[in-house]
Amino acid sequence: MKTNFSLLLCLLLALTLLMSSFSCAFAEDDQAAADAVAAMIDAIYVQSRTDETDAQCEAAKAAWDALTDAQKELVEGENADPDYFGRDTGDASADDPLNADEIGENEILVVSFGTSFNDSRTMDIGGIEKAIQAANPDWSVRRAFTAQIIINHVQARDGEKIDNMQQALDRAVANGVKHLVLQPTHLMHGAEYDEMTEAVEEYADKFESVTVAEPLLGEVGSDAAAINADKAAVAQAIVAASVAEAGYDSLDAAKADGVAFVFMGHGTSHTAKVSYSQMQSQMSDLGYENVFIGTVEGEPEETACDAIIAATSEAGYTKVILRPLMVVAGDHANNDMAGDEEDSWKSMFLASGNFDSVDTQIAGLGRDAAIQQIYVAHTAAAIQG
Repeated sequence: MKTNFSLLLCLLLALTLLMSSFSCAFAEDDQAAADAVAAMIDAIYVQSRTDETDAQCEAAKAAWDALTDAQKELVEGENADPDYFGRDTGDASADDPLNADEIGENEILVVSFGTSFNDSRTMDIGGIEKAIQAANPDWSVRRAFTAQIIINHVQARDGEKIDNMQQALDRAVANGVKHLVLQPTHLMHGAEYDEMTEAVEEYADKFESVTVAEPLLGEVGSDAAAINADKAAVAQAIVAASVAEAGYDSLDAAKADGVAFVFMGHGTSHTAKVSYSQMQSQMSDLGYENVFIGTVEGEPEETACDAIIAATSEAGYTKVILRPLMVVAGDHANNDMAGDEEDSWKSMFLASGNFDSVDTQIAGLGRDAAIQQIYVAHTAAAIQG
């Protein structure tokens, strides 16, 4: 009896070890499958397009779809994570990539950095494009993104193909466009604007005329005190929209309730970063004492999150409403501003302990009708000029 019991114990131990071995093998297989997909994502997370890009995008999505739910959670690379394919950002089919041929002789190419957030792309970038098309029925409006990383992301995940600058300009040439107007959706004359103008210079002799319209905030100006009609119009539009969404009748009513509105831009090391300081000057010039301009990058320095926390707190405001100063409500708005991570602006404002409430408004500038009309005016000036 004792021998049988010992034999049974040995068998149970052997079975346990065998199951453990199988479990380890399966775990290793799961991680290997996840790592393979992560490598494929990292391979298309690049700012250059090659002859292999289309095939790489398709292969990455097919490999992702073949993973189990458990394997998808293990995807992690230099830039890869489960959200690359798994995050729900809205219906991509609602967006028009505006990459059709049969353009005609007159084209308005709307150039954006881009976003992989489907709803934001449709409402923010798409909103501007539609407004420009409605105002210029005799011109064909087309789209170009400058961020190949984003183009690849959208193509791999959703199968939507968006032209980069070279593709869009080649398409214009192939379609026999004679008069080309570029309307950037960029906020200012920054690095993205410079790259756009450099790209189009190579095609200048391909058209009878090429005109580049102003970005949203117009000319930069020489110092922080330099403001203009564009900055005034933008300031009035974004404040009106934010105040209305917050449920106040006026900015003064919000101020009386202890509310400060903080608009978070991207920030830049480019000399155009003075535009953020100018927007703060513009707010002051309009008498908007409870409106503050900040940036994710903290450039200029006075726009860094800790500086804005100090400024709003020292001014005596006990409630804060955060809203993006960005054309698109994409990753920065959803994560850097409104995310739950400890380094988001919402979290840092709350962690300061200086405020009774910190609320966020997720809305890109591009969906605002008043902002759209500023772009329309810039396009019109480019056509006339």
